[in-house]
Amino acid sequence: MWERPKAISIVAGSGEGRTELTAFDCALMDAGIANLNFLRVTSILPAGIEVVAIPTFVPGTLVPAVYARIASHTPGERIAAAVGLGFSRGSYGVIMEYEHTGTAENAEGIVRKMVEEALAVRDLPLGEIRVAVTEHVVQRIGCAIAAAVFWP
Repeated sequence: MWERPKAISIVAGSGEGRTELTAFDCALMDAGIANLNFLRVTSILPAGIEVVAIPTFVPGTLVPAVYARIASHTPGERIAAAVGLGFSRGSYGVIMEYEHTGTAENAEGIVRKMVEEALAVRDLPLGEIRVAVTEHVVQRIGCAIAAAVFWP
């Protein structure tokens, strides 16, 4: 049985590769999470969760994560990925992810608005928003990722 996560890390990274998959792997390495196995989950932030730096982990550890990922084969194209944590005062929160061809600044603005809307439709008061975002200018095949990784 899975337990409610007690901690979360938010990271972002980018990379280049000969294929989309190796570019994705390089982006994960840049973000410091390449040696994990992810279970992609939906976007609810448990109440009382603590934001932490990536802890030491055993390679191959299975972890729940919410992530945005974008890859491109177009040299010169700018790609961006963002993940936002929306904390509600005294309750649970939300996680939103966004990726696009464009700037990190634009991706961050959009993901912040997504967090605000997701909290509003749940009638949860906004406490704090934290964002991890990156952008990458493609050289041959590039990838940008932003992730929220849950820890027990």
